[in-house]
Amino acid sequence: MFVRTEGEGESLAGEYQLPTVDDKINDLRGAVPLSHLFLRERVRAGDRVVDATCGNGNDTLLLAKLVGPAGRVWGFDLQQRALDATREHLLAEGCLSQVNLVRAGHERLGEFVTESLTAVVFNLGYLPGGDKGVVTRPATTLVALNVALDLLLSGGILLVSVYTGHEGATDEEKAVLAWGSGLDPKAFNVWTSRQLNRPPTAPYLVLAQKRDV
Repeated sequence: MFVRTEGEGESLAGEYQLPTVDDKINDLRGAVPLSHLFLRERVRAGDRVVDATCGNGNDTLLLAKLVGPAGRVWGFDLQQRALDATREHLLAEGCLSQVNLVRAGHERLGEFVTESLTAVVFNLGYLPGGDKGVVTRPATTLVALNVALDLLLSGGILLVSVYTGHEGATDEEKAVLAWGSGLDPKAFNVWTSRQLNRPPTAPYLVLAQKRDV
């Protein structure tokens, strides 16, 4: 998961404190808390899920808590630093046993995951505190999104936190919006959710649900 605290064009997820699975999310400011609201509604114990961009590990940890020991989480990231931070969070919360951490780009998701999934979550952009030159790119992100859709169960959800404040972000944003707009409405429900009282450069959420048809 890519969390930032820099400016209105970036996520304020770095200030977001991950609640326990039984707590309410009291502050829905930003794309990440909203994505967690959807995940907590959809994901159940024993489910199979993917964090396509581990980053600092908050999404991975939430997913691990939601699926429990009987479930399975796959967490992907290119940077060892991100995987190490995620592993520390999981160990501290006793959740590592249900998680496979994979050092690979999310476009390789299909090489490691063959089971049907309840949810897949993406946070686009760069690792906060890391190399800002290492960012998600439109070509590989689109590959990953399509693989994730193929693996979703009926009723499953795909969540993408879209960021616009870094170099190359506009091209990726356009690619994701074009991808979502092109999905067959008979097969998928696709939404964008953004805060009306924040600048247009603020992060926002794209959600795709595979319809039960």
